[in-house]
Amino acid sequence: MDKVSFGGGCHWCTEAIFQSLIGVEQVDQGWVSSFGENNTFSEGVIVHFNPQQIDLKTLVAIHLYTHSCTSVHTLREKYRSAIYTYSEKQADDVRHFIMLMQSEFDQPIITKVMPFNSFKMNKDVYLDYYYKNPDNPFCQNHITPKLKSLMNKYSKVLNTKKMGAL
Repeated sequence: MDKVSFGGGCHWCTEAIFQSLIGVEQVDQGWVSSFGENNTFSEGVIVHFNPQQIDLKTLVAIHLYTHSCTSVHTLREKYRSAIYTYSEKQADDVRHFIMLMQSEFDQPIITKVMPFNSFKMNKDVYLDYYYKNPDNPFCQNHITPKLKSLMNKYSKVLNTKKMGAL
C-alpha cells in the first residue's frame, strides 16, 4: 500500500473523488501541513492506494482535473493547491507528471509539490461526507458534478458500484 496527500478545494470534495476510485483503499480527510515555508495546515486528504490497481500518475491527473489547479485566489491558504509527498522519489515523479500534463491546461498549473509533515483528522461527523449525505445541496451542487466529469475520461478507474446512479 502506498500513500500520497492532496489539497486543492474543499476536503469533502477531494475525499469523495478519491473514495470513488478503484484501488484507493482509504481516504483520511482533514488538514495537512508541509515542512518549510508553508507549514500551516490547509484542507486536504491522505490517499492510501494499491499501485497495482491505480498508479500515482492517474491519481495526480485526477487531482489536477478536479480542482482549480491553475487559479490563484484569496482562499489559497485554506485550500492550498498541493500534492504532499512522502519521499524525494515520489516528489520527483509528481513534478514530472505535472510537467507532462501542463500542455492540457490553458494557464500555468500552480499546484505545489511539498513534503508531507503532519495531518489532523476531521471530526467524525464530517468524514465520508459525500457518501453519508449525497442529497445534501452542497454535495449535489459541488461534488456530484466533479464525479460526473470523471466518468468520461476515467471510467476505467471509477468504482461505479460505490458511486451508484449519479
